[in-house]
Amino acid sequence: MHRSGAVMAWNVFKFCTALRGLGSIMILLVLAIVGVTYYAVVLCNYGPALFSASAGGVVAALLVLLLFHGLLAMLLWSYFSTVLTDPGSVPPNWRPLPVDVERGEASPLTSPDQSLTSGAHLQEGNPTVRYCRKCDQLKPPRCHHCSVCGRCVLKMDHHCVWVVNCVGALNYKYFLLFLFYTFLETTLVTLSLLPNFIAFFSDVEIPGTPGSLATTFLTFVLNLAFALSVMGFLIMHISLVSANTTTIEAYEKKTTPKWRFDLGRKRNFQQVFGTDKNYWFIPAYSDEDLRRMPALQGLDYPIRPDLGMQEL
Repeated sequence: MHRSGAVMAWNVFKFCTALRGLGSIMILLVLAIVGVTYYAVVLCNYGPALFSASAGGVVAALLVLLLFHGLLAMLLWSYFSTVLTDPGSVPPNWRPLPVDVERGEASPLTSPDQSLTSGAHLQEGNPTVRYCRKCDQLKPPRCHHCSVCGRCVLKMDHHCVWVVNCVGALNYKYFLLFLFYTFLETTLVTLSLLPNFIAFFSDVEIPGTPGSLATTFLTFVLNLAFALSVMGFLIMHISLVSANTTTIEAYEKKTTPKWRFDLGRKRNFQQVFGTDKNYWFIPAYSDEDLRRMPALQGLDYPIRPDLGMQEL
């Protein structure tokens, strides 16, 4: 039994090492899919339609191209924001603030000098404080250790191989926007190439070289598959945001009837996207939101007063 446990731990370690090794390969794969899609939509189909179609066809082609490039720009902006943004690390020598249960907020009721310096002692005095043995440090609320990154991540949702990064407190909004714009873009491509796909199975003569026709067919199938899979993933994350929880927390609190961080759908949404509507659909936050909302920094989260003493 001990032997099998050791083998399992070793296999998991090799799996995590393999995920680290993917690195730039996954980014190149994403860019390759974007490149093939761009070639099929712009260069093979709707670009030439601007010069050879009727007036109505030119307008339709121009509309598709404008939407395609606009969504593509937002998709890539959100994607690289997710890739390049640190999801959130535990600050050195971090110590928890006492919680004002009546207000449902963390408040500095004691000075840092009065904080306990021993992790074990702190855990005894406050059972909601957790300790990471791998990092040898205290863990803030909603923080989890990522075996792939080899560190604790603030409000960790999951490690995503597509973005070669953890999805956590500081880039979760960017990840959701990446899903959102990917769904819109792949749906647009699927619908715009649907007539070509249908023509493949009819007797209608299709203009173009064998290479461009094959690329168009492949692009339609790829984007249809991505649109359907991303739609399911997006729906799942919308439900998580509405409950102010993460993928890991949703699994951990299966037996918990009430969630201490559930503040209502509107406030739950603001905990991820902020309160400034002008920033909801771009991968950025307003300075005012960053200043007023500690939850966006990943360390302190408001809680429901009636569940203030619930275990983390």
